Amino acid sequence: MFQFLAADGGATPMSPTGTLLYWVVLIAAFGLMFYFMAIRPQKKQQKKQDELMASIAIGDSILTTAGFYGVVIDVMDEVIIVEFGNNKNCRIPMQKRSVVEVEKPMEEESKAK
Repeated sequence: MFQFLAADGGATPMSPTGTLLYWVVLIAAFGLMFYFMAIRPQKKQQKKQDELMASIAIGDSILTTAGFYGVVIDVMDEVIIVEFGNNKNCRIPMQKRSVVEVEKPMEEESKAK
């Protein structure tokens, strides 16, 4: 049955111990490959998003997932109040996780210089 796994080109079948070891190594290799290609990058992205949400402060300019630019007026635990456009009456509460980019007011001033 496992003659294709034999070390000498298929003339004699491998021992059951050798076959088991082969499958364990193969599964471990696929597990490591899955970890480095899927899980690790996702954890890095989640960590970056958590740092972004923690850095939101009053007065920051933000970009939302919907593509709207606004200025943060108030920050609560999971909700922020954002002012959109020049109209001071357009203030909308939204979840922090809907923020894609944060631009600090200090960064704008230093870029202008």
